[in-house]
Amino acid sequence: MTAFQRRDRVWREQHEAEYLAPGATHAAKSRGRAEPDEPDPYRTVFERDRDRIIHSKAFRRLKHKTQVFMNPADDHFVTRMTHALQVTQIGRAMAAGLGLNETLTEAICLGHDIGHSPFGHTGEVALTPYVEGEWLHSEQGVRIATVLEPMNLTWEVLDGIRSHSWKIKPPPNTPEGDVCRFADRVAYIPHDVTDAVRAGVIALSDLPSGAWPILGPDMETWIGTMIEAVIDESNRAGLVAMTPEVLDVMTEVRAFMFERVYLRPEDKPERDRAIRVIRDLVEHYVVRPDEVPATYRVDHAPVLTQAIDYVAGMTDRFAIRAHAESCG
Repeated sequence: MTAFQRRDRVWREQHEAEYLAPGATHAAKSRGRAEPDEPDPYRTVFERDRDRIIHSKAFRRLKHKTQVFMNPADDHFVTRMTHALQVTQIGRAMAAGLGLNETLTEAICLGHDIGHSPFGHTGEVALTPYVEGEWLHSEQGVRIATVLEPMNLTWEVLDGIRSHSWKIKPPPNTPEGDVCRFADRVAYIPHDVTDAVRAGVIALSDLPSGAWPILGPDMETWIGTMIEAVIDESNRAGLVAMTPEVLDVMTEVRAFMFERVYLRPEDKPERDRAIRVIRDLVEHYVVRPDEVPATYRVDHAPVLTQAIDYVAGMTDRFAIRAHAESCG
């Protein structure tokens, strides 16, 4: 008798059919890809998507992209990459507790922020005047995965990336996409609090007093409480949701963070500088499109789109350096 067991793609798909919850998304029933691929002998379609995202250049750039504090010098501040990993761990914990497809959840969570511009959400503000409506990192994530760095991802993963932000309509078409929405907030709120305390922007005593009795005595406990609140309420309600008591507190803390951290008046000069860097770069490359690298240029796209694609893909430090060299 061997110590191992061969578990190929067929075995994994059968395992999903037997053990996933009735509402889960099955790899064998995926809506597929824009370009058909030969089935992998071992990996399901969602496992392949996860691997393609992890190995992409867009994912690697997340290590030098802002979460909250722009281009921080301290190595312990959260970056977009560490955030993506934290969202993924939280998302998998929720999916496991609900009998959903953990691998699909993992792929969506890993890829949810690959479209983020430099300087976090300030970058979205900077790029919005150049597009009709609003420039959204979720839409750019889909564009990266389909046009700029084609990964030929499944419909389900692209849908989860498209709709991971709560303001996006329509919402996700899979419960695993809904899980990513919750996992994103469960990840960033406690870690952003920790970063803000580390930066001296707030003290833990400043947080809404009602949070501690509900969420627990520390940030690690907060994460566990919110994960359990999603698992418990989703099982009760039959759709992905969070217990009202915990959701209300999470919403209150999030509002506090917007007022005291994300949009605090003291940081406006820094946000303005970041906006100026991005807009100067876009306008520079519109006039000099030949400076956009061929590896990151879609030749048939309008020149403005080419410039936006390139600037939006930059890391914080690369954008700062490119601005100093080209626009200084």
